[in-house]
Amino acid sequence: MVDSVALFCTGALLAGGLYWFVCVLGSAEQKGKRAVDLSGGSISREKVQDKYKQYWSFFRRPKEIETADKVPHFVDTFYNLVTDIYEWGWGQSFHFSPSVHGKSHKDATRLHEEMAVDLLSVPAGSRILDVGCGVGGPMRAIAAHSQAHVVGITINEYQVSRARAHNKKAGLDSLCEVVCGNFLQMPFQDSSFDGAYSIEATCHAPLLEEVYAEIYRVLKPGALYVSYEWVTTDKYRADNPEQVEIIQGIERGDALPGLRSYDQIAETAKKVGFEVVQERDLAKPPAGEWWRRLKMGRIAYWRNHLVVTVLAALRIAPKGVVDVHEMLCRTAEHLTRGGETGIFSPMHMILCRKPIS
Repeated sequence: MVDSVALFCTGALLAGGLYWFVCVLGSAEQKGKRAVDLSGGSISREKVQDKYKQYWSFFRRPKEIETADKVPHFVDTFYNLVTDIYEWGWGQSFHFSPSVHGKSHKDATRLHEEMAVDLLSVPAGSRILDVGCGVGGPMRAIAAHSQAHVVGITINEYQVSRARAHNKKAGLDSLCEVVCGNFLQMPFQDSSFDGAYSIEATCHAPLLEEVYAEIYRVLKPGALYVSYEWVTTDKYRADNPEQVEIIQGIERGDALPGLRSYDQIAETAKKVGFEVVQERDLAKPPAGEWWRRLKMGRIAYWRNHLVVTVLAALRIAPKGVVDVHEMLCRTAEHLTRGGETGIFSPMHMILCRKPIS
């Protein structure tokens, strides 16, 4: 009898602990993706681990991820692996934002996104382009805020399906359109958009000049383009081994052919024909620490990693998801160090105009 009671109490304690661990501490399912539904995107579950190994093999052949013909597959593989985990553990906006005193992470993210379209100064009904839209978090915030018609492009088919489902659920599918394609070769006519933005997306391009040239092509004369770029700052020293390891850790964990220096952005924009209207690093003071959310989430990383490990052991989550989650946890540490040292910024903002003539 005593043994039965002890067994019952132990079971109840474990069940209660699991509920508290997953739900009370902050269930990611509140963000629209349940832990039990984690997948490998368009990758079949039995091939997730193989694709993860393939992703890492790119870094053993660095010259291959510097060429335009290899990068699309490289980036597509990455987003198949991480999209569900990003949604589950972070939300539908796959980017950072400065922390804002008195505001939640969700509100700070929305303000960061709304600022992008405010800089474009487009009236309601305008047709604007989201370059690298992911699952459409920024797209929906921007469409709701501006009432512009937003067309997003992403190379990943799984993200297209996720974005469309979210758009419909939010009641914004009449304002938000999602296209699967390569932003280096966009399936849009010349001079067909009233404005364009990219939020931490063009860092995946092997050559920034190529994606900027495509954006320039599809913009109408006089239209504005704003981008939040991932860059190394003026504090970065390529002869400092510790700093090099931080930057390489960010590159490996985020499918980047190579981070660019802050002073290359405006130069590249001008090279393809843009006029630079404004340029500044949105991460610099008085902006709040964009990496604060990463530091505050360390307990959540550990909790989520335990959940993923258990789900994989029970064969609910695909084999290989644990490896992917571990990679993202390591990357979060590199990103945090990049922010703390000031050698990296994910929000170097540049506002450009396509000349009228």
